[in-house]
Amino acid sequence: MIHSREGEVSIMGFMKAFSGALGGAFADQWKDFYIPKPGVPGTAGIFEAVLKSENNNRGENDEGSENIITNGSKIVVPEGCALVTLQDGAITGLVTEPGGYIFDTNDPNAKTLFVGNGVLSSTIGQSWERFKYGGQPGSQQLAFYVNLKEIPNNRFGTQSTVYWDDAYLNAQVGAITRGTYTLKIVDPLLFIKNFVPAKYLQPGGPIFDFADMDNDAGVQLFNEVVSSLTPAFSNYTNDASKENRMANIQADQIGFARSLSKAVENGYHWKSDRGLEIVKVAIQAIEYDEDSKALLSDVKKADALSGSRGNAFMQQSMARGLEAAGSNPGGGASEMAFMGMGVNATSGIVSGMSQQSTNQANPYINVAGTANQEPASQQQDIKNNHDAFTQLTELKKMLDAKLITQADYDAAKAKILGI
Repeated sequence: MIHSREGEVSIMGFMKAFSGALGGAFADQWKDFYIPKPGVPGTAGIFEAVLKSENNNRGENDEGSENIITNGSKIVVPEGCALVTLQDGAITGLVTEPGGYIFDTNDPNAKTLFVGNGVLSSTIGQSWERFKYGGQPGSQQLAFYVNLKEIPNNRFGTQSTVYWDDAYLNAQVGAITRGTYTLKIVDPLLFIKNFVPAKYLQPGGPIFDFADMDNDAGVQLFNEVVSSLTPAFSNYTNDASKENRMANIQADQIGFARSLSKAVENGYHWKSDRGLEIVKVAIQAIEYDEDSKALLSDVKKADALSGSRGNAFMQQSMARGLEAAGSNPGGGASEMAFMGMGVNATSGIVSGMSQQSTNQANPYINVAGTANQEPASQQQDIKNNHDAFTQLTELKKMLDAKLITQADYDAAKAKILGI
């Protein structure tokens, strides 16, 4: 129900006197009004409304509250805040639009009132219907502000290694990590009714500060985030549509925040039960365990050896090895046994790869520029050498990862090389 007056709009018990910041004529007229408690940190979730009074021009007083709100009380709702009124611990009103208001309990609609617009209004509409309470006109009530801005610097960290299955690496990996996350209160009613302890909803009560380590509710959130890291890492690296790599997590604050938010919602129902949501995550450090480091190193090498750049890299590496073997007459065969392959076998692979790369346009012309006498036979030799190298490379990776024994490796190598 909306009543219009000159310069004022009454919306279900609150008369909206102006929008935006307190100023102009209203700053001169309003000597006594309620504002957020001063000195509130940016990590606060809920804090009391207190009286700002000039005491008949004898100085300002913004220290106390007198169990507001009574009929005719004036209240300012700043940007980024919601105003919630309570009576006997029950919610009687909610304002999500910034501006100045005059509370009129003579309006019969004051028993249950909700002033809001935009996305937040539709988000908390169902919650309002669940929690609204029929207050009695004329009775005293309390008013609190709920922080609707992003609340930064909520810390998390692990003391021991957490493990998850990584689809990209096709293996289990582990790490110790620490960082911070930013959250938002997306439903003030759920937040107050289902999460904020009663001691914060009393006259003169403490500020509910997420960063306060004496705040048991805040500590509970910390523990829940830490226990959600394993499914969060798994959510991130196993998203088939994005092909996310573990190395991207530190740079992708928004993407990993979605994964972490999904994990805490699945495990603890932050949004649906408490009106909380994680919106950003900054991982300050991540230290992988030794097995994961070795696996990452192998993947880097495999990436470097893929494609045309990898072929050139292998040719250059093998050529340098052959040159070193030739300059050391006593150790050529043993020191240049590339993955157990003799110099002749390695030389065959190099020449084969070089010839294959040089003569892609005409496979029947050899390095010297003359026609190949037996192109099919030579191409088969090249293929066999390349296949042997590939198989031995994979076997060495399996040996390094302790997936096979040295005896298994030696037997397989001998079979591949025919020795």
